[in-house]
Amino acid sequence: MKLTERIKNFNWKGKIVPILLVGLIAYMWFRPPAWVQDLDQALPPVTFTTLDGREGTLDSLRGKVVLVNFWATWCPYCRHEMPAMQEFYRDYAGKGFEIIAFSLDDDEAKAREFMRENGYTFPAAMAGSEQRRAFGDVSRLPTSFIIDRDGKLRHKVHGQVHYGRLESLVAPLLQK
Repeated sequence: MKLTERIKNFNWKGKIVPILLVGLIAYMWFRPPAWVQDLDQALPPVTFTTLDGREGTLDSLRGKVVLVNFWATWCPYCRHEMPAMQEFYRDYAGKGFEIIAFSLDDDEAKAREFMRENGYTFPAAMAGSEQRRAFGDVSRLPTSFIIDRDGKLRHKVHGQVHYGRLESLVAPLLQK
């Protein structure tokens, strides 16, 4: 029996809702919803120490477009978005793009090991009260912020980022 005949003879009654639900779940996993809020505000000074011991400030990244990401190793959505962040970082780091990923984990060694095991090369640091307060006391994960070349906060993303979303939010800022 040909596939077209099998489809015509398939008993769809009672199966359409489960099929739609499976499709919706698959879509949400690969293209999860996120709420993007456009902003135009200055940031207070933010300092950090990366997991490999380098000290930095967001002011020192002025001239670059920066993705500030709040994440944790125990957050499944955070873990799912990080490969896309790494791919975007690889493609755009040489074009004036930077990432600083602030971990909300309690154990710095666990965050460091997670980054190493997964081969993530973008800078990560532990999120203390200073960093959380500077970005409005982040409590939901993942949450990301995009800062323009002048150091102004331009976008807040509640939910996962993926390559296409990053491209649509970051690329225009890189061209300015």
